[in-house]
Amino acid sequence: MPLGRVSRIPLSALCVTAGILSLSACGSGGSGDGVQAHYVTGADGISTVPEVDRRPTNGIKGETLDGKRIDVADFKGKVVVVNVWGSWCAPCRAETPGLVKVAQEVRDEGVEFIGINTLEADRTQAIAFEKDFGVAYPSLYDPKGKAVLYGFPAGTLNPQTLPSTIVLDRHGKIAARALQALSEDRLRKMIDSVLAGA
Repeated sequence: MPLGRVSRIPLSALCVTAGILSLSACGSGGSGDGVQAHYVTGADGISTVPEVDRRPTNGIKGETLDGKRIDVADFKGKVVVVNVWGSWCAPCRAETPGLVKVAQEVRDEGVEFIGINTLEADRTQAIAFEKDFGVAYPSLYDPKGKAVLYGFPAGTLNPQTLPSTIVLDRHGKIAARALQALSEDRLRKMIDSVLAGA
């Protein structure tokens, strides 16, 4: 779902959203000038980057919805699934039960889930969303989209819509991305591919 429901999003957030959308990689192949080289988008809409061409994030850290501090760099050595969401986003709501289930299933395989709640005016609705869906993994509170905008280098497989899901390999490098709501099977496919090659 494109970032939407304008009635709930402050104008400043819309400006950040425009910046997020402008960071997209335009295709596969090519190199230099900050453009992600050699990524492939499959028929299922999942984009993947060969291990040799992966790039790290710029650092994804901040305060969680419950007021704790988190830094994705602390999870190096594990595969990290980063899901960017908003409580007002219908496809986010549709995919969350599957995310919660898969997060529980793969935790013992060395996989951590982190949410980034973005473009949310206050924490109240996001916290209620997590409670309603039984979300046990932490979510950064990113009301103005700064973690999304600056956490992923320009030209990499970065979030561009809600929901977006990014999988980081065990070295903290961007390995795969989906720009739509994921079924459990497609999410497992993304994770398993990175686990096998990471």
